[in-house]
Amino acid sequence: QVQLVESGGGLVQPGGSLRLSCAVSGFTLDNYTIGWFRQAPGKEREGVSCISSRGGFRSYGDSVKGRFTISRDNAKNTVYLQMNSLKPEDTAVYYCAAARGSSWCRRSPGDYDYWGQGTQVTVSS
Repeated sequence: QVQLVESGGGLVQPGGSLRLSCAVSGFTLDNYTIGWFRQAPGKEREGVSCISSRGGFRSYGDSVKGRFTISRDNAKNTVYLQMNSLKPEDTAVYYCAAARGSSWCRRSPGDYDYWGQGTQVTVSS
């Protein structure tokens, strides 16, 4: 059974940092591209970042470029999203998702087959 479980969300002040984790089971992580997405109330799901199956290609949305870093540890079946310099507009539910492996990735939700349940990130003073 394929599962993706996000963790690491919470409440943080503007300028602070969080590291999200996406733990996967039921499949071999190094055969899959992983994406991070977020959705704020009343807004469409947004592609935040993605990483190719072996980690050689990474993509970031313009709103997070230079602040967020995606990484993966295939031996631990885990993908991370390090979020620095957080802003109130980063507040959303964050999801990780998996797609069949490739040497590149896209931040399009329709490309992904499996999704986690999401973790809430709230940036507020």
